Amino acid sequence: MSGYMIFSGTSNPELSQEIAKYLEMPLSEAIINRFSDGEINVKIAESVRGKDVFIIQPTSAPANDNLMELLIMTDALKRSSAKSITAVVPYYGYARQDRKAAPRVPISAKLVANLMETSGITRMVTVDLHASQIQGFFDIPVDNLYGAILFMDYIRSKNFKNPVIASPDIGGVARARYFANKLGLDMVIVDKRREKANESEVMNVIGDVKGKDIILIDDMVDTAGTMVKGAAALKKLGATSVMACCTHPVLSGPAYERIENGDLDELVVANTIPMSRKCSKIKMLSTASMLGEVIRRVHNNESVNSLFESNT
Repeated sequence: MSGYMIFSGTSNPELSQEIAKYLEMPLSEAIINRFSDGEINVKIAESVRGKDVFIIQPTSAPANDNLMELLIMTDALKRSSAKSITAVVPYYGYARQDRKAAPRVPISAKLVANLMETSGITRMVTVDLHASQIQGFFDIPVDNLYGAILFMDYIRSKNFKNPVIASPDIGGVARARYFANKLGLDMVIVDKRREKANESEVMNVIGDVKGKDIILIDDMVDTAGTMVKGAAALKKLGATSVMACCTHPVLSGPAYERIENGDLDELVVANTIPMSRKCSKIKMLSTASMLGEVIRRVHNNESVNSLFESNT
């Protein structure tokens, strides 16, 4: 029998099934219910003694419920004598609160890291953290996987005539530059002023976009205000087309309507978060093979980084 087991929370069961299919093994059984007052009740339905255990559970909306479910599952596995517990958290909730940007505010990303470690998680696997330094909030190994591996081939398959990589804001320049270097393309920057949370105003574009096919790169798309306004600004300056690649489709509030009715031609996302509805402009790519291969390599003590070196 395999020396490791895979459990799924209720956050994204479709992704868990795809990962299990890639690894050619069944998901192990965990019974997850709620008491009448909403408290989460977990029972591990098979022996995990001496096993390397992986829990697949993005902490997306409802973030508090999904985070608590992950913590309670971890506690159950730890008390059942699992050898190790790796949390596969494709989307790490609360990552945007990673520093004190103003007086008297929390650093919630650090608090969540503390909670995960205290519960008994011994390793973290995640995809495209909002800020790479969040890895330093943990005192356990963290594998922050690059979503770029999903988008590179798709971008190449579009056969754009004049492609240019764009960052939707100053903070995303490093991520956009990585894509630009890998694809051998030029880069432009959409400069914006954020008035308040989840609202943004595009100011100007740094770089030449006239007659270009623009590929906006970001780690997540939430209300889609930045992306849609950025696309409008780029097309106003003469861009031929605007496509966006964002790993995490948070897509809250008016996001779907903005994307459907806005100037963005296509939004490409990963299935780190399940989408609540369909949209003709959104293309979803699967992370299952990437995450499945990382799970296999972690269990076998093989290099994870070499997976990305050979595919990007």
